[in-house]
Amino acid sequence: MFNSIKSFFDSRLANAADNEESIEQQTNLACAALLIEVINSDHQLDQRESEALLDVLHESLQISDDDLHEMARLAEQQAHQATSLYEFTRLINDHFDYEKKCELIENMWRIAFSDEQLDKYEEHLIRRVAELIYVSHSDFIRTKLKVRDGAESA
Repeated sequence: MFNSIKSFFDSRLANAADNEESIEQQTNLACAALLIEVINSDHQLDQRESEALLDVLHESLQISDDDLHEMARLAEQQAHQATSLYEFTRLINDHFDYEKKCELIENMWRIAFSDEQLDKYEEHLIRRVAELIYVSHSDFIRTKLKVRDGAESA
């Protein structure tokens, strides 16, 4: 993950109290971090991916407008210093049920297919996250095909 993105999430996660609302905020921010990583995994920023990210963040995660614009700005930076995905997938494993995990994988596919070409690094990242959050291979494929077929018919 990028240092600036990590700092953004760390500052918000560190300030949150341990209550239901803050846990939801933490898991939403963890999901957003993974979605941003999909955009950056192919090392090419496409405007369609940025727009898809904003759509997913707004529709699925109810991220505040201030945070939404800050995350979009961070997604466009091209510093490539990767760290572990564990801190984000741990939150998801701790607080998401299986259905929500599948929804996250589907949203990751939405970002990956938004530029109408699936890069091998995007697919690898999504596969890795699916494994880390214990989404079955059949659901990994099902969500991929669902998004891909929906994108082709659009």
